[in-house]
Amino acid sequence: MTMEMKDSGSVVLTAYHPHSPARIPGMEQSFVQDIPPSHSPASRKSLPRCRRINRMLSSESAPPPAFSRSNSQASMDSTSMEDFWCEVESIKESSEDGSEEAMLLEFKPADEGELEAEWLQDVGLSTLISGAEEEDGQALLSTLTRTQAAAVQKRYNTYTQTLRKKNKHTVRDVRDIFGTGDSTPTFETVPVSPVSSNGIQLPGQKPVWKSVSSNSCLDCGIDKGSPSITEELSYEVSFSESITVLPKTQERLKNQRFKKEDSALPKFIVRKSRFGLTEVGDLSPEDMKKIRYLSLIELTAFYDALGVELKRNRVERVRGRENGLFGVPLTILLENDQKKVPGIKVPLIFQKLLLKLEETGLETEGILRVPGSASRVKNLHQELEAKFYEDTFDWDQVRNNDAAGLLKMFIRELPSPLFTVEYLPAFITLVEKISKIKLQLQALHLLIMLMPEANRDTAKAFLQFLKKVVANEGKNKMNLWNVSMIVAPNLFIYKGKRANQQEMQAAATTAHIVRLLIRYQDILWTVPSFLISQVRKMNEAAMNNSKRQLMFDKGVRKLLRRKTMERERPERPEGAVTFPPYLQSDIPEGVIRVYAPLHSKVSMAIQLNSQTKAKDILARFHCENSRGSSQNMRGQIQSLHEIGGNIGQHCLDPDAFMLDVYRANPQAEWVIKPKAS
Repeated sequence: MTMEMKDSGSVVLTAYHPHSPARIPGMEQSFVQDIPPSHSPASRKSLPRCRRINRMLSSESAPPPAFSRSNSQASMDSTSMEDFWCEVESIKESSEDGSEEAMLLEFKPADEGELEAEWLQDVGLSTLISGAEEEDGQALLSTLTRTQAAAVQKRYNTYTQTLRKKNKHTVRDVRDIFGTGDSTPTFETVPVSPVSSNGIQLPGQKPVWKSVSSNSCLDCGIDKGSPSITEELSYEVSFSESITVLPKTQERLKNQRFKKEDSALPKFIVRKSRFGLTEVGDLSPEDMKKIRYLSLIELTAFYDALGVELKRNRVERVRGRENGLFGVPLTILLENDQKKVPGIKVPLIFQKLLLKLEETGLETEGILRVPGSASRVKNLHQELEAKFYEDTFDWDQVRNNDAAGLLKMFIRELPSPLFTVEYLPAFITLVEKISKIKLQLQALHLLIMLMPEANRDTAKAFLQFLKKVVANEGKNKMNLWNVSMIVAPNLFIYKGKRANQQEMQAAATTAHIVRLLIRYQDILWTVPSFLISQVRKMNEAAMNNSKRQLMFDKGVRKLLRRKTMERERPERPEGAVTFPPYLQSDIPEGVIRVYAPLHSKVSMAIQLNSQTKAKDILARFHCENSRGSSQNMRGQIQSLHEIGGNIGQHCLDPDAFMLDVYRANPQAEWVIKPKAS
């Protein structure tokens, strides 16, 4: 499939998804010229084609690019990338035989100022463009750190200056919206000192650290006998605020080398604060929307602090099928699947392909690398489209390598790439322009937070499977780097006018990105606590604005006085519990009432102390209800949820210290119920 995009310099770039690169013009001729005299044409043809392509793209035979190649790419020799180019050739062959359909992604050129306008809209600050009085925009601005505010200020200033140059219309000053008094629009920032994880910094309280081993995601293909660097990660302070020294360009390029050995990747220790850790699925959709706003602002500020341009593609239209299995947008697939399985987050066909491979293919030598039969995969593809939803497809007939081929085909045929077209340049930039793996991981972390929910959930399921493949390296001969090279072309392949040069530059880069995704997936799917703290402040600011509005609205006050609590109660957050009158009396300080609708004893008042954890409360309910629990509850994992107040809904870490959470959100309700899967 072909995508075209024009940049400001009127250069047409052709992107490629999901097809593989076409033959590179002049490549065969260039290779013949570089063959030593001792090699005959016959000996050249005897090599596998993927190996010949790899040799052609090695630093010895390929002409130097017109632009500067990434030193990270230069550090990878041709042999180490052989699997990548074999996979590229395999993708090309499958596309040539018509087994994959072309999906058209259309890019639109960006006029001056439009990128900034779109950025402001994407971060939830459309009020700065429209001039409307929006409480959400005011609440968001009130939570920004110094670097985040600077990033917003920079984009807003560029936007207003561009509009003034074009004389389109009078640009409303930010002072008119937010009442700032300076001649230059500025945004108030929050302090950048460390804040408590998932909450508000408490006076005089020092965070208590607990080492959380991320070994569960670091066991992938590690040579236990090799030393590995150990680094500490903290989610307490904004990533952009923690950048203190900006490396010089020459120094950055000089150190931009990475090794393919798994032991070269550092081990990261994540520090749990007293609020515990929060996974992506632990927050309500409303709060995750705010997380995405803040993540884009933080990512932009992070790149600004590093002196790196954050590039985004502008996709105008995505054309895909509206029914079927392959080539269908993830959102449409999920809408169809949720009619059969309510609440499902990963498409059924994708889950079934993963399950098939996990049950029978994890120990298959060369799984993912050794291609299945192209004709069999094509026939299976057609048969799945016809029989899958009728539950008449025979999975026993599917060979492991063919199932792997179908899995990769599903990913390639998505109308929009799994990691989104919009942010593909940002993924590439984080490796090509940022040398330190810790900084790469922080940028990657924010990019994961930006992904649409369907893409993020599907990517997580895929990476969990890849982690299992690597864990079986002893039998399937697929280590972390092998798997990364095979998967990278299926996720990140794209093509421009100088295809050979761009592919050379992106090959090792994209493989390294996949390696980071697999190795550190448990870290990447954890929501940074400084973002959760900002969400709490946003919600508090919005509530305060609403209260002030009600106080000045006399009509509303009179109406509320006339209505009784029996006739109309205040609207409660989704998922909140309405307690009977005898439970709604004033509760002493440090005492919470926990509600457990699936237990025989549905509520309990619990006195908190400095050592009470969420898991202690769960254990107490389990002990009290061990005999009389509901049949529906048995077999389900119960979790303590924080609902309302300054958060929508939050599934708490079992290790969270409850007195700290209570003090951060005293207006919350506490409910024990199954954790959303």
